[in-house]
Formats: sequence, structure tokens, C-alpha cells
Amino acid sequence: MTAPTSYAPVLDEAKITFSLPDRERDLATVRLAQEIVRPRCGPEFTWREEAEAWRIDFLKPDADRMEYQFQLEHDDGNTELICDPSNPLRAPGAFGEKSVVEVPGYEPPRWLAAPEGGVGSIRHLTIRNRPLRGRHDVLLWSPAGADEAEPLPLLIAHDGPEYARFSSLTLMLDRLTDEDAIPRMRAALVAPLDRDQSYSASASYSRSLTHELIPQLLEAAPTPHGRRMRIGMGASLGALALLHAHRRSPATFGALYLQSGSYFRQRYDRQESGFSRFRRISRFMGEVLTAGEWLHPISVTMTCGTVEENLANNRATFRALEAQGYEVKLIENRDGHNWIGWRDTFDPHLVDLVNRMWR
Repeated sequence: MTAPTSYAPVLDEAKITFSLPDRERDLATVRLAQEIVRPRCGPEFTWREEAEAWRIDFLKPDADRMEYQFQLEHDDGNTELICDPSNPLRAPGAFGEKSVVEVPGYEPPRWLAAPEGGVGSIRHLTIRNRPLRGRHDVLLWSPAGADEAEPLPLLIAHDGPEYARFSSLTLMLDRLTDEDAIPRMRAALVAPLDRDQSYSASASYSRSLTHELIPQLLEAAPTPHGRRMRIGMGASLGALALLHAHRRSPATFGALYLQSGSYFRQRYDRQESGFSRFRRISRFMGEVLTAGEWLHPISVTMTCGTVEENLANNRATFRALEAQGYEVKLIENRDGHNWIGWRDTFDPHLVDLVNRMWR
């Protein structure tokens, strides 16, 4: 039988078929590396002699996009992760590119293709953090034509440089500000120090954010008085850290935009129990979930992917905040735990939040 000439992913109503050619049979095993089901490097491909290729049928996920790689094990026992050589579609990420399958009908945000307009300015700052004995790199975005002394509302983003690089956050701010779809504001894109330590419900980081980082940001970026003029934004552990900072110091933010928060609890997240700060996170989230009331509720918009392990703990957190009087929304977007999935929720959901707060 003649080997097929195309090994690109094939979608049908129930499954996605992935293939990898190996005409010399140099590989010992091939696994599909993905973040939808466990194990993360699995399931395993099957060798198809007639096709001279490795193949697998993967159950079609409840999502409009799927990011993946192939894990190759060579005959000498060495392993490597690669993108699918038959699929040119790629997505960026902190750990390198991944291949992407998009279901028919998926559309990226309209603002990616919007005509170029005014381009904001970006200042590179270094903000000291004395309690943690370090310095944060910060990208301070301002809208086109803004004077440095002009008071403007401030969006503060954890993992901010990654939001700019992988989710095109500053491009969105440029284009939607130019269209007057969002109010004029500044965005402080803050890089973490030790991310796993700082963003895991750390009391010392919470205090330093409130008493060290934000005062220095407000000095560099004049902002109208009051917590309503500050919105915190973060994903994964970065979202958890913002919720923790709000609960420890309610005057810090007037609203939060929390994406795929890592709100770990033993009930939902045993698979994460090996994380070094799991117990600390679980204790804090126990406080949040069992609180009968909260005297300082704010506006909170949450997003989480339909195929994320974090979905159960996000739903539980949403229900708790709603019962405590927060003006809270949970958007379940058809994607996973990745920067493009987070990007795809900005319009309309981040747009709606900043307009409700600052128009």
C-alpha cells in the first residue's frame, strides 16, 4: 500500500487523528504531549506499518483550539519534545512553541486584524522589592499622546511581560484605545521574582505588593485617587496572588480580572498536591470558600477554559464570591490553560470590565 503524502491532523465529529512519519523506524515510542487529559505526555501512538508512520486517534476535546507537541523516545532512550512537522500552525508560550489544531468556525479576536492606529509608548522600569530582596522589571504602557504627568486609571498585570509577548495585550490596548472602545488608561506589566513562591498566597509578597510595588508604580504612573482606579489582572498563579492580595488588603484594587486561577483545594486538585506550596494555597482557599460574608466586595471577572483542570476550582470560587456579595462573572471559554486562550477573552470581557469601572 502506498504511504499517504500528508500527515497533517485530521478532524472529524468525534476525534482528531495525529500522524508522524518514521520511514526508517528510528523511534521507540511517540506520545501526544497535551494539557487536556492525564498523563500530560500521553497517550501513546501506534505504529502503522502500511503507512510507515505513528498514529493516534484522540478524542475531540470540548474546545475550539488544542495546543500540543509530540514526545519522541529514541532507540537510545533519549526523549525530546517537538512541534508537529506536518502542521504549520503554532502558538507561542513561555516554554516554547506548540502546534495548534483549530476546529472549523474558530476565529481569533477581530482586533488582531484591525487597521493600525495610534501606538502607545512603553517605558522600562525597575521596581525594588525590599521585603523579597529583589527588583521587578516593569513595562509601563501609556496611550498615544499621553503626558507622563497625566493622571490615568491603572491596569496592573502579573506576568505582564508574558501577557504582552504571548497574548498581545499591549497591541490590544493600542488598537482598542485608538477606536475609543476602551477608556484611556495605563498598564503596568509587572514581571515576578520567584513566581512559584511569590504568587502562591504568600503573605510577604502580598504585603510587598501593597506597600512597595504599588506605591512606586503610582509614582511612575500618576493615577486618580481611590482603589476604583486600579484593576489587577493575572492568570493561573498570578490570578491567585491577586485574589490573595485583595483579601489581605481590600483597598488595593477596585476590580480584578482573573484568568484560570490556581485556586487549589484537595477536593478538586489532588493532581497538584506535589506542588511545594499546595498546602498554603489550599489553606487560603479554604478561608475564601467557607467565609459566610465579606465586607469589602469588588467587581471580579473570571475566565477559565472548558478543558482545564482548574475549571472545578474556578466554579467553586465563583460561587463563593457571588454568595459573599461580589459583582462577579465567570466566563468559560472554549480553550485550555494557555496564553492564546486567555487572549481570546480580552474582548469583550476585559473590555467590559474596564468600561464599567472607568467610563
